[in-house]
Amino acid sequence: MGRPLRMLEASTIYLATIRCLQGRLFLRPSRETYDVLGGVLARAVRRHGVELFAFNFASNHLHLIVRAPQANLPQFMQYLLTNISKKVGSLVKWRGAFWERRYTAQPLLDEAALLDKVRYVFAHGVKEGLVRLCSEWPGLSALPLMRDGSPRTFRWMNWTRRSRAPASRRGPRLDERWAEPEELRLTPLPIRGFDRLSVVRQFVDDCVQAIEEQARLTHRKVMGAQSVCDQHPQRRPARPARSPAPWCHTTIQRLKEEFMERYRSFASAFLEASAAWRAGNLGARFPVTAVRPFLWPGQAPSASAP
Repeated sequence: MGRPLRMLEASTIYLATIRCLQGRLFLRPSRETYDVLGGVLARAVRRHGVELFAFNFASNHLHLIVRAPQANLPQFMQYLLTNISKKVGSLVKWRGAFWERRYTAQPLLDEAALLDKVRYVFAHGVKEGLVRLCSEWPGLSALPLMRDGSPRTFRWMNWTRRSRAPASRRGPRLDERWAEPEELRLTPLPIRGFDRLSVVRQFVDDCVQAIEEQARLTHRKVMGAQSVCDQHPQRRPARPARSPAPWCHTTIQRLKEEFMERYRSFASAFLEASAAWRAGNLGARFPVTAVRPFLWPGQAPSASAP
């Protein structure tokens, strides 16, 4: 079965998700992984000018709630995921493919759906019975940034500068000589009142309380933060249950219907342009929100382009 076409709109907020190859624990929390992930995420957000609302890095997958006003979500995700695979892959001594498949980007079409997915992101680690409290999760999470409203500074490890240094002077990959500070700041949720810290804190506290109360009813025992960190990052867990990703998230049926109608029109226009492209017309006009085929340098659009 073919993969769904991406219709990425600049004004839309997305829940972006991707899993590590075979569900392996490449992102298993550690001091080094935490630092590298924070630096890569902060650099990617600043470099591509995206709005980051929430995130959570689990041991074998990650979630981002993000919007790209410059319509450059694919470029942001490519930069982020490539750097994570290289830098974390080096830390956990893994060569080859790092991610299981391409990331999913599910649009969040109304405020209730947005808040629900923020709660969902914050629940990781607790709802699986890994830790008892949200604050105990040792991985990188937006929860503390959202609650206190303050940015965090991470280290971007500039391995390009390291590779240019003489081999005898390179030292460890996480050496301070290659570190550059990067500030990670969340964008306030685009909901009335959420520009006030008191409102955000109340929302976060309510989320945490509900998540932890539900987890106590579900899990009598938890693994514990130390046991989570002690897992081998290359371990392949039992294959998790999978379900089809929804086309979008909304609590309003009308918004879903409107989205699906836009998507059908988009898909029709994309397939028509794709057929012209395959026939040799490199100037075929794809929809504005489409990720169009790559054009190699030196290849000019066809003279028959409309």
